[in-house]
Amino acid sequence: MSSALFKSVDFIKAKAYKNSTSSTQSGKKRTDHWVLEPIFTQNSVKDDLMGWSGGNDIKKQIKLKFSSINDLERYVKKYNISLEIIEPKEKKVIIKSYADNFTKNRGF
Repeated sequence: MSSALFKSVDFIKAKAYKNSTSSTQSGKKRTDHWVLEPIFTQNSVKDDLMGWSGGNDIKKQIKLKFSSINDLERYVKKYNISLEIIEPKEKKVIIKSYADNFTKNRGF
């Protein structure tokens, strides 16, 4: 997204988080950047016909990507945005061989 579009959104608060992998993803692709997105207080509107919740404001979909937390903090400071940083949780990697699946429960 363009930062000009992001600046056109009138918001005071934003949240920042490091992009993480999904539970089905084993690699670390696309996890090397920080994401900044505005926090809105407006609730979504429920569609009467389909029952889906949504809205007609596409500015809720704006997200900016930064390569480092320092770049993100400089941007936030420049535009006087209140920031909530969500720290990433590190995955615990357990290295084991395939044979360990069979030997631990049998008492060998």
